[in-house]
Amino acid sequence: MVVGIGIDVVEIARIRRLMERWQERFLRRVFTEAELDYALGRHDPAQHLAARFAAKEATLKALGTGLSMGVRWRDMEVRRAQGQPPRLALSGRTAELGEARGVRRLHVSLTHDAGLAVAQVLAEGESTA
Repeated sequence: MVVGIGIDVVEIARIRRLMERWQERFLRRVFTEAELDYALGRHDPAQHLAARFAAKEATLKALGTGLSMGVRWRDMEVRRAQGQPPRLALSGRTAELGEARGVRRLHVSLTHDAGLAVAQVLAEGESTA
């Protein structure tokens, strides 16, 4: 059963500007070490970070929480093993809220093209309503 769905679009240039202005402060506040390792090793890190930022925003929408109730950016992580599709992992308070809402699995789709990064997240599980 679909528990929630979220979609988000991010301008890659916006993430690039945030990276230039706030540097490590922005990166360490929003992204996990694994996400930074993945993206910073790519030709254009900003497009990969923008896709991950969009995935986090889409996750907040799918969970219906926004950045409230103790939810933190780094509690949502996009993981991608070589040759595998991306997947989402929740931790901390975000994982607790997802579980309380009946979320058992998150599906994520990422893309970036024409200066935009887009992510869609589908939360699957059991309805608690």
